Amino acid sequence: MNILLKSVKLIHGKSKEFHLKKRDILIKNGIIEKIGTDIDAPSKAKIIDHKNLHVSLGWIDTGASFGEPGYEERETITNGLDTAARSGFTDVILNPNSFPLPDSSSDIVFLKNAGKGHLTNIHPLGNLTVNGDGETLAELYDMKNAGAVGFYDFKHAVSNPNLLKIALQYAQNFNGMVLSFPMDTHIAGKGNVNEGTVSTKLGLKGIPAMAEELQVSRDLFILEYTGGKLHIPTISTADSVKLIAAAKKKGLQVTCSVAVHNLFQTDEVLEGFESNYKVLPPLRTSKDCKELIKAVKNGTIDFVTADHTPLNIELKKVEFENADYGTIGLESSFGALNQLFTLEETIDILTRGRELFGIEIPEFKEGAKATLTLFDPDPEYTFTEAHIASNSKNSLFLGHTLKGTVLGTIANDQIHINI
Repeated sequence: MNILLKSVKLIHGKSKEFHLKKRDILIKNGIIEKIGTDIDAPSKAKIIDHKNLHVSLGWIDTGASFGEPGYEERETITNGLDTAARSGFTDVILNPNSFPLPDSSSDIVFLKNAGKGHLTNIHPLGNLTVNGDGETLAELYDMKNAGAVGFYDFKHAVSNPNLLKIALQYAQNFNGMVLSFPMDTHIAGKGNVNEGTVSTKLGLKGIPAMAEELQVSRDLFILEYTGGKLHIPTISTADSVKLIAAAKKKGLQVTCSVAVHNLFQTDEVLEGFESNYKVLPPLRTSKDCKELIKAVKNGTIDFVTADHTPLNIELKKVEFENADYGTIGLESSFGALNQLFTLEETIDILTRGRELFGIEIPEFKEGAKATLTLFDPDPEYTFTEAHIASNSKNSLFLGHTLKGTVLGTIANDQIHINI
């Protein structure tokens, strides 16, 4: 396939030659053949010429759920990857959130095979423990060899500290990444939302910030003892940021992420009891949001994830306390981040993460494989169901103003165009 991108502005802070410059880009058979000005289109080339067309290296999301196998009514792998491509993502790290859970090498092989042939690459996480029960380590080494990029009991804390210790020690033998969800379940109890003024006013059971911070503190203490690589997904409090910053100063191999909605919204939106705002970790306070945004900018928080969690309507259109946790987020990630950060910061956030998980990093140069995202950063719009490509529609961003639209993606000698 031949593609000619006309007069595109490149956003790529690591390229002194091309950053913020307008160029034509000729792509032949999935390879960037030429970068220049006023390139003539070869015969039968697909020409993309759009006002205010911007391009960056392809985006990656470090934590999305689909559903297949077992929960295909929520989302299939095919539609999930198509949604990711439409949303600008050329790589997605897949959370272990299916039935059965992926806790063996054969499960990882199934997921890798199901993702073949798509524009967006799938990189599965395997479960840390068998059946996600938190009791027995799963086949970590075999799953790593099958293509797992890390090990995580999705949204379940490793309550047994000795199990986390053993996992970190064992995974060092093959450079494995261990993920630990930051919540002490004994402190969290039956809480549904952030514990504070809003939860008291609404009569909802709260999850105190301490539930997260105790777990983070414990995990970092264990990491300091064992060594190894620990990733703490979706932190949500200001003091978690401080704990992780201090650990990094000590030289510990710890990274962390935050969900985009924990940057975008606070618990004040809960007053309408809208179940789409029920997420885990819960929406916190404006103080937490400010500190989390600051930590993304200074690099203490390594990644921002959509934390994309499709849920069918029966799990959301119920009383708030009975609703499941989760929101979809792939379709709204760019528009939300672009409201909170500068364009250059937004693109840096969306392209971070591959090196940590051992994923090939794309390049922008002649002769490199074309792995690109096309977008217009300027339009502001109200996010509605018309913008949702997921099978499930449980979006926390419905009705909110976002900025910037994805125009297309190019990867694996395929192109997806939204214009």
